[in-house]
This record gives sequence, structure tokens and C-alpha cells, in this order.
Amino acid sequence: MVDLDSEVPPLPPRYRFRDLLLGDQGWQNDDRVQVEFYVNENTFKERLKLFFIKNQRSSLRIRLFNFSLKLLSCMLYIVRVLLDNSNKNKGTWSSIIWVERSLPLWGLQVTVALISLLETILLSYLSYKGNIWEQILRIPFILEIINTVPFIITIFWPPLRDLFVPVFLNCWLAKHALENMINDLHRAIQRTQSAMFNQVLILISTLLCLIFTCICGIQHLERAGNNLTLFDSLYFCIVTFSTVGFGDVTPQIWQSKLLVVIMICVALVVLPIQFEQLAYLWMERQKSGGNYSRHRAQTEKHVVLCVSSLKIDLLMDFLNEFYAHPRLQDYYVVILCPTEMDVQVRRVLQIPMWSQRVIYLQGSALKDQDLLRAKMDDAEACFILSSRCEVDRTAADHQTILRAWAVKDFAPNCPLYVQILKPENKFHVKFADHVVCEEEFKYAMLALNCICPATSTLITLLVHTSRGQEGQQSPEQWQKMYGRCSGNEVYHIKMEESLFFAEYERKSFTYASFHAHKKFGVCLIGVKREDNKNILLNPGPRYIMSSTDTCFYIHVTKEENSAFKQHEQLEKLRKYKSSYHGPSRLPVHSIIASMGTVAIDLQDASCHSTSGANLTLPSEVSKEGRRPSIAPVLELADNANIQPCDLLSDQSEDETNPSDDECSDAKEYTKGYPPNSPYIGSSPTFCHLLPEKVPFCCLRLDKGCQHNYYEDAKAYGFKNKVIIVAAETAGNGLYNFIVPLRAYYRPKKELNPIILLLDNPPDMHFLDAICWFPMVYYMVGCIDNLDDLLKCGVTFAANMVVVDKESTMSAEEDYMADAKTIVNVQTLFRLFSSLSIITELTHPANMRFMQFRAKDCYSLALSKLEKKERERGSNLAFMFRLPFAAGRVFSISMLDTLLYQSFVKDYMISITRLLLGLDTTPGSGFLCSMKITEDDLWIRTYGRLYQKLCSSSGDIPIGVYKTESQKLTTSESQISISVEEWEDTKEIKETSSNRNNHRNSTSSDQSDHPLLRRKSMQWARRLSRKVPRHSNKTAERISQQRMTLCRRSERQELAELVKNRMKHLGLSTAGYDEMNDHQNTLSYILINPSPDTRLELNDVVYLIRPDPLSYVPANASSRKSSFCNTTGQDSRDDTQL
Repeated sequence: MVDLDSEVPPLPPRYRFRDLLLGDQGWQNDDRVQVEFYVNENTFKERLKLFFIKNQRSSLRIRLFNFSLKLLSCMLYIVRVLLDNSNKNKGTWSSIIWVERSLPLWGLQVTVALISLLETILLSYLSYKGNIWEQILRIPFILEIINTVPFIITIFWPPLRDLFVPVFLNCWLAKHALENMINDLHRAIQRTQSAMFNQVLILISTLLCLIFTCICGIQHLERAGNNLTLFDSLYFCIVTFSTVGFGDVTPQIWQSKLLVVIMICVALVVLPIQFEQLAYLWMERQKSGGNYSRHRAQTEKHVVLCVSSLKIDLLMDFLNEFYAHPRLQDYYVVILCPTEMDVQVRRVLQIPMWSQRVIYLQGSALKDQDLLRAKMDDAEACFILSSRCEVDRTAADHQTILRAWAVKDFAPNCPLYVQILKPENKFHVKFADHVVCEEEFKYAMLALNCICPATSTLITLLVHTSRGQEGQQSPEQWQKMYGRCSGNEVYHIKMEESLFFAEYERKSFTYASFHAHKKFGVCLIGVKREDNKNILLNPGPRYIMSSTDTCFYIHVTKEENSAFKQHEQLEKLRKYKSSYHGPSRLPVHSIIASMGTVAIDLQDASCHSTSGANLTLPSEVSKEGRRPSIAPVLELADNANIQPCDLLSDQSEDETNPSDDECSDAKEYTKGYPPNSPYIGSSPTFCHLLPEKVPFCCLRLDKGCQHNYYEDAKAYGFKNKVIIVAAETAGNGLYNFIVPLRAYYRPKKELNPIILLLDNPPDMHFLDAICWFPMVYYMVGCIDNLDDLLKCGVTFAANMVVVDKESTMSAEEDYMADAKTIVNVQTLFRLFSSLSIITELTHPANMRFMQFRAKDCYSLALSKLEKKERERGSNLAFMFRLPFAAGRVFSISMLDTLLYQSFVKDYMISITRLLLGLDTTPGSGFLCSMKITEDDLWIRTYGRLYQKLCSSSGDIPIGVYKTESQKLTTSESQISISVEEWEDTKEIKETSSNRNNHRNSTSSDQSDHPLLRRKSMQWARRLSRKVPRHSNKTAERISQQRMTLCRRSERQELAELVKNRMKHLGLSTAGYDEMNDHQNTLSYILINPSPDTRLELNDVVYLIRPDPLSYVPANASSRKSSFCNTTGQDSRDDTQL
């Protein structure tokens, strides 16, 4: 057997401990040769050069020694002056040329001079580059020769030992050595941002050298004159350089006077140059922002905000939202931006409130030195925001991704809050702690706006920090209620630590939610188990609360900041409420932070249990008897009273006897997960799908194909009104608009056709993703073109969603980016006054131009209210604008606060995604709405509705969307003139019937009466002549009547234009004739109103409905696995009271 040890080669000598002790002696008998490579560093000169010049640390030591040597020579000169007796040769030239120098002092000066000369010659030799005169004629070399060579000569010629040598000129050499030493110091410690420090040091050292040279020169020359001391010379120089000039000490001989003139000239030339350079560096430092010191970073808390360009709106939104939380008041905000600070931002950061908290650094997140300046590794968090105003949004996302990678590489432990624009780029930053994709949220919110009105306003108010004080000074009741309820936000608390929810342990979720709202005015919307990271919104009545659960609730303030009133105070409050007799509702006193128990009068309500999940009007109640009863909310769910909602079986009460058409339509749909997703990272959602994908040619609405010959939306004969989305391109984010509208919990009979009106044709990948959804079409066109709008069915559309175009998001003037969108929507508003238009804007400030009426006094009053709220420091000053309150305008920048709030509430993004349907968690509910009809008015109050929903279907209401008529005074309203009261007696019979028709129909044909507009204006002028001049109110009324006539006539002209185009396209005008004007209504949201809030007809209640799949029995699992092949009827998801 072969010896394995003999086959193993020995270790090299450097790895053996014996050779490590004895040296590499084994290499002497080895045939291998060690080769060392040099790059001209093996010569003696190169080694000296490496030690004295190239090596940073050794060069720093040499320069420090040189600096100390020069200072020592200056100190020896001062000692020599103090020991000198100048009275011997006073007034003669010999006193200037010769001085007294003791032998020990001479020895020290000679030694210093000899060392300095040798060092200077050596450094000159090492830095010699072929030109000897360049080395000799340098000013430092000349000064060195003047100060050292005379002392060297005195060694060989002793009579010259008392010769005067201007050693004080070594101060300039010390200054030169100090500059070199500081440069080497910065190189050694890798400190690059030191230009300001260097310039200040040079300026101070130059000034000191000038003064020291003048002091020593005047003192020495005046040995032949007044024989001044060093202190007298110092006094004279300070007085002279400060331009004071007392005149008590003056030079006497011409040599000293000449020196003073020379020094003043040098100061006038050198010092301004130094000051100019210092001012320039100071301005540059103000632009770059300097550094955030390591000491401050370790002793103070700070967050870093990384942006491509900092706009004043973005800055103020961030600062107002970030510092709205009390525990963040001591935090500092470090802004890292590659661009220079603009004038508006600079002006804001000079305000003391922000200048002491905000630090602006000009730099890039891709540079480690800039991240070091911002002390990113010590930051509490880093916010990385995208530039949404860029024309190329994909390029903006790429920059954001690189910034996130750079920060993660430099500071792995720093929490990242990233904002991304395109959903397809989201998976690149999945490592971030919190990510908000703008297009995902935007399209999902716009989609829910179509089925749950004003969802965008609801979410915006929830994610904004507010105290609920907005509108409290307004005289209108709706503004007070709307402003008070806008202060509601989402908070969380541990159940065992809560006074709100601790008593509901081991009780059902709906029981806890109802009684917490009844007792404290708190709306419990979700929970999270201790051992589960998923948040469940309204898990339903079968969920049993545990003491370790985290409760999520809506309230005006968190429980920790709440105070509770005693029972006596509540009685007074209840009596005050009972004394109020409002026309439609009671004031919302019970939603304030310091509220107590609010009792709801349910004494007359007998407990009749309602079976099933549907809420119906009790049939046993007589019309003249007591009011209908509401079943109590059970502590534990009763399975007999909860109807299982098995969506997989497709059995529904409202579709037990469907018609033939409904059966044929129902067979076309299945439920399942979309097979194709347009981008990576989209959350799978259970949806209504088609058994087979539609050919791409059939997706085109306005062009027929071999499968159908329809060329407009009217020809399809849709049973429900269409939803039109006007966008520039079919981006991947548009997929998130379709998914919520086709979610499995939407009833099939309520699915609205979706028509995408695109400026550019969609690509194949997008069509492949949407071809599985029922009733989804696209059309290439633009909202500028009336024909395109009519073809896609605008006259019978339920909603028109206008998405902001990427190509117009950037403009030379920032706020002009929305100009085209606003004008186009205003045109739609004038042409189709009853059309519900939902518009996205780039800048929230531009929403005041939506549905603009130049002389509408009510809009002007709202504008004044907005300015007052902004002056009071409100973060939601725009909330009272009617388009925003009604949910008809939205800006994605409003959702920036969602990312900012996540720093304090890390659950906000998850809850918002669940509400919008972007994420689906098993057992978690979804957002929907129900409308109050005449049959539901017996419920009367919001508290009773809360009880009715919790006891029957398990739904949790979170708010009410109210619509009212504008009740304006005569001076504010747009008065509809009755022409019959003012017409001329000669023309009564000719025009009375025509005017009555005009009053009763806004779509009447004006072509039969071409003189109506002109005659109406003549009547108004005739009336204005009869009115006294001093009657201002009457004149104002007549002026408004004129405008009303003009507006009505103009509206008829527009209607005639639309009908002519419809006839030209072969479309029926019947739908357009039925359109009415709803301009005199206002809508607003009440989030978590008080239990005594009155319900009115057509109110829309926002609900969080339990997940229907959570009630599916166990034997349905097999059907769930094969959902794509099942067909049937839809379940009943709507709630009727």
C-alpha cells in the first residue's frame, strides 16, 4: 500500500511555525527565486521623497516640525528684542544695523537656522524637476536664505554675531508650513469638505503675519527714533490698521514711515483677495449645506430625506405631517438633494421654526461621502421620494432604485421608506421596510371612487394628521361637522392595555365594535393576532377577541390622549343635545377627544331576531305602532343567525329566479385568480373572469371585427352604465383600476362595463392581462374630441375618470402642469353637466379651478375660508373645496403623507392597501357602500344603523357620504329668473309658453326661438333703468339674472352642438335629453360620526364587510380548487335595510 504521507508536499516555509521563528532559511536551498518589483523606489532619492513628501503621515510630521521651528525662531527674536538695550546708539544708523545678542541666544538662533537651512535644501532637492531657477526664485526659499545664511556666516566670522537679521520674517514661513500641514492632515484623515476651514485659517494667519511683521519692523526702525517698545508698536499697528489713528504714537524717521506705507499697501491688496475667496466659499457652503456632525448624530435623533429636486409643496407637506406627531418634535430632518436650494425653500428654511430643525445638504445619495455627511448610518429612518414631475417616470424610478440600493449598502440597518412611481419597478425595492407605489394606489382609489363615492377623499382624510379644528369658525353647519369628523385617524392599542376594548375580551369582534362605538364613539375596524403579522379588517362576528390582540380603531385622537367625563357631565351634555332641534341632524358632540358614554335610546326596541345576512324591514310593525325593532348584537356569534355566504356555490336570494338573459350572461363568468399579471409583484385577487380569454380584436370598442360588428358603446346594449377611463397610455398601473371593479365580492348584476379611452394604443402585454376580465374594452381617442367621447358612451356613463397625463406633468411654470386637464374637464362639465367626473391633478392647489364659476359667490366664500384655515396652520386647507369634499378631484401628492405617517404608524400602508383592495388577506374584510333608501329611513340614526348591521350582516360602518342642496342667500345664489314677472305686456302671449318650456327642460330646442336670448337681455336692461340707483341689492339681483339668462342660453347652445354631433354619428339623443343639471348640490364625508347623527335619504354609508370566503364550509374546499371551471349565479352582497 502506498504511503500517503510521502505523497503530500510539505508546507511552504512561511506557513511553518519553525520557519517563522528561524526565518526563511529553507528557501536558500530551493530552486525558486523570489522577485521583488520596484517602481523607481529603490533609489535613495525616491526613498527620501517617499518619507518627506509622498507618505501622508510622515510628511505631516515633517511639516509640523518645520512649523514649530519657525515659531521658535520668532519667539527667539522677541526674546532678543526684550533683552536688547537700544539706548547706546540712539538716533544713529548703527542702531538699526547692529543689535545686542548674548552668546547663548546666538547659539540657539544659529542652531535653528542651520536646521532650517538643511531642511530647505533637502526639500528643494527632492522636489527638483529639472529647473533650478524655479526652486531658487521661490519666495519661501528666498526668505529662508535671508533668515539663515547670515547666522551661518557668523560661525566663521565672529564680528558679525551682532548683525541684525530680520528673523521675524519667519512668520510667513510658518504660515506656509501651516497651510501645507493642514493639507496633509486632511489627506491623512480623508476629510475632503475643508475648503471653508482652509480659507478661514489662511485669512487669519495672513492677518497675523501682517500685524507681526509691522510690529517688529516699526519697533526695529524706531530704534533710531522714538525707541518704541513692542507694546507701543502693537498699539500703533492696531490703531493704524483699524483706521482709527489717534496720533499719539507716530513714526519719526522716514524709514519707519516708508515701512508703514508699504504694509498698508500690502494689506489693501492681500486682505480683499482673502475676504473675496472667503465670501465665495461661504456662499458655496450655504448652497451645499455643510455637514451634520457625528456628535449631533449620536446625541440627537434625525431622519434623512432624499429627493431629486426639492419643491416647496413637497417640503411643507413632509414637515407639517412629520412634526404633527408629538413624539417627533425633537427629531431633526436632514435633506439630501443633488440640486441647489431654490429661493422659496431657502426662504422657508430661514424661518426660526424650521431653521432649528431642518438641515439642507446638497449632495447625492450615490456618494458615500455625502451619505457620511448626512450621517446616514446613525439616522432613525431614510425617506426616498421619487420625482413625479419628470416626463420619463421610468427614469425617475431608476434613480429612486439606485438611491435605495446605495443607502442600503452604506447603512444596512437604517429603515427605508421608499416611494416608487411605476408598479413594475416595485420588486427592485422589496427589501425596503415600507414601499408606496404611486400608480397602484392611484388607480385603485379612482376605481373605488366609481362604486364607493369619494373614496379618495375618505382615504386622504384618514392618512392626514388633523386635530379636527378645521371649519369650526364657519357659520355653516355642514362645514363644522365635516371639519370635525376630518380629525378622525387610524390608531392602534393593545387590547389588554385599553380602556376602550379591554372589557370585550372573549367576545365577538362585531360586539366589541358596536359597543365601543356606542359607549366611547370609537370605531373598531380591525385586529391583529400576536402570533400573526397580518392585519384583519372586520374579521366578522365569528372572530373572538383576545387580550393579546392589537386593536385598530378610528377616532379623533388615540386613547392615550383621551380623558373621560364623569356621569354628571354626561347628563348635562345629553340634556344639551336634547334641547337642539336641527332640521336634519343633531350636532356631533360625541366625537370629541374628551367624550364619555353616549347612550342611545333603544328602550322601545324589542329584540326580534332577523335571520340571514340581509337586513329587511320588519313586517310585523304596523304603520301607527311603535318604531321597528333592532336585534341586539350578540356577544358570541350565533351560527343560526349568520347566513353562510358561499360564493363558490353561486346561490343568491336575489337571483333565485333569473331571467333567460341573466342566465345566459351568468354562464359567461367564473371566479378565479387572473392568469396573467402585467408586472411582477402584483397581489393576487379573486375576481370575476371569463372562461376563455377574449380575442384582442374584440377588445377594441370602436372597430368591428369578425366576431362582432359594434362600433360604439351604445350598440353593445350594456345593461349597466359604463365607466370611462381617459388616460394617455395603458400603463401597468391601469391593471389595478380593473381588478377592484371585478373583485369576486362585487355582484355580477352590478358590474359596470369599463372603457379605456387611450391616447396611444396599448401594447400586447397589457391586452393579454385584461382579456380575461368581462366587459373591459379600450378605444384610441382623446377627451379633446367630442366624437370620441360620444362613441365611448359618455352620455350614459356612470363615471368619467380623467387620469393625469405623464407628458403634461412637467411645465416651465409648476402649477401650469394641470392646465390642459383642467380645461378639458371644464369642457366636459359644461357639455355634460350631470356626468360624474373624477379627475386626477398633479398639484392639489389647482383643484380650486375644477367646476369653475367666475362669479359664483359661494365658491368665493369657500376660497376665503380656505385662506383662513391655511393661516391657522391647517394641513387640510383645501378640504372645503366642493369638488374635493364630493370626491370628484384627487391628487396623488395627497398620499405622500401615507409614507410619512408610516414612520409613526407602521400599519397604515397595510390598512390602506386592504381598504383599496390592493392586498387580500384571508379572513379580512373589504370596503363597500350602501345607499339609504326610503325604506331604510326607519333606522333614523347612525348608531341604530351600526347596531342593525352588526347584529345581522356583521358589517362595520365607518362613515357617511351626505349630499345636500346649497342653501344660499339671494346675493350668493344663482337666481333662476322668471321672465313672466318682468316681460313687456305687449309680448306676454308670444313668449310665455316658450319660457315655461325653457324653465321645465334644460335640453329644450332653442333653434325655434332665435330671438329669446336677445329679447331676454333687452327686458333685463329695461328693468335696470326702472330700478332706483341707490338700490344696490336690486341692481345686483338684476345683474345675476342677466348672467342666468346668458348661462341658460349658452347651455342650450352646447346641448344643440352635442345632439348634432350625435345625429351625425348615428347615435340616439334620447340619453342626452334625460341629463339634468345637478350643479346646486354639495356632498361631503363624515368619518365615524356620532351615534345620534341623523340618516337622510340618499346618504351613502361606507362599510367594511367581512370576507365572504371566511364563511365557506369545509366541504367547499374542493370546489375552490377548481373555481375556474365553475359557473353559476352570484351571491347577494348588497344590504337592504
